[in-house]
Formats: sequence, structure tokens, C-alpha cells
Amino acid sequence: MTMISRVRTRQRTGRTTLMGVAASLLSAFVLLASVPTTASASPFLASKGRTAAPPGAQNLCRSYNWACAKSRASKAVTSAQIKLAHAINLQVNRTTRSVEDSQQYGVAERWTIPSKRGGDCEDYALAKKRALVSKGIDPQRLLIATVLDRKRNSHAVLVFRTDKGDMILDNMTNKIRSWKETRYVFLRMQDPNSPSRWVNVFLGG
Repeated sequence: MTMISRVRTRQRTGRTTLMGVAASLLSAFVLLASVPTTASASPFLASKGRTAAPPGAQNLCRSYNWACAKSRASKAVTSAQIKLAHAINLQVNRTTRSVEDSQQYGVAERWTIPSKRGGDCEDYALAKKRALVSKGIDPQRLLIATVLDRKRNSHAVLVFRTDKGDMILDNMTNKIRSWKETRYVFLRMQDPNSPSRWVNVFLGG
């Protein structure tokens, strides 16, 4: 192959690579554009039909029955319970070291309670749910959700379904915010009617 031919080949390859990247970016923008914004959204995350559990959560109910428990007699959420949620969110965030499953367990995803070494975002959410259930919060008001964060990275949070709307407990902040305020794209979460199942959400801002 001559020098000119090699240069032309590199140019064609470069154009092909750039076209591939552009196509991938366009697909991502189309997907995000199809997600409804929060402008007219309900204070509650709505189900858009059943879906499969995330890969790391396939055995969640067998490992932790409280994680998938149905509610006891449902009562209104009190101001004391909301204050408790703030305290537990802060405590778990401050006492749990962030460590990826690949570092700790050698697998991409493993949903479990944080170990002495720490845990990742799903583990934080589980620790908070366990703590709140043990304090008497209705387990069906505590729903783990998978999202895309503000940088559009995969993430998981705990949804606290209060009477006024869904509040988010997140290891990335010590504040509890409404789901709208997070500016996350919510993908799926535990079914509010039966937490052993999962539902699509596809809602965000």
C-alpha cells in the first residue's frame, strides 16, 4: 500500500469512527428526550408496567425478606418519621465507605448490605431501608429505584413514599429531596403494590 493510500484509509476510518460516535450520541439524546420532564409531573413516581428486576437484585427477596415485604396497616407518615429518615440517611452516608462491587466481590453487581469495607449505591439504599423498617416505617413506603444521575451514570436510591410525595434518600447527598429536585431520570423501581416485583418508571428532568 502506498503512503497516499494509507492516508486515505486512515481518513476513511476516522470518518467512520466519528460517524459511529455521533450516531451513539444521537441515540442517547433521543432516549433522554423521550423521557417526560418534571414540569407537569405528579409528586409521586408512577408505574408504567411491570419489568424484570435489575440483574443484581434477582435474589434480593430470598436474601432479605424485609426488602420485599408488603405493608402492614398503612398509616399516614408523621413528621417524626420524616425526621427519622433524615437522620438515618445522614448516618448511613457518614458511616459507610463507598466501594464498588467489582473491587469488593469481583462481580459487576451484587446487591447486599454494606460490609465492613463499605458498599456501593444499592447497598446504601438497602442499609437505609433495613434501618427504617426496623424503626417501624411501613416497608411498602420504602422502594429502591434505579436511575440515571445528573451525569447520566447508572445509580440507585431509596424512595420514601410519604403522603405528600416521593422523597429520595441518596448516598450522594445528605439532604432528602423530592424526586423532582434530584434531576435524575428514574428508570425502574420496586412495585409500590408488591415490592417483590419491579415496574418501569421512565420519568425525570
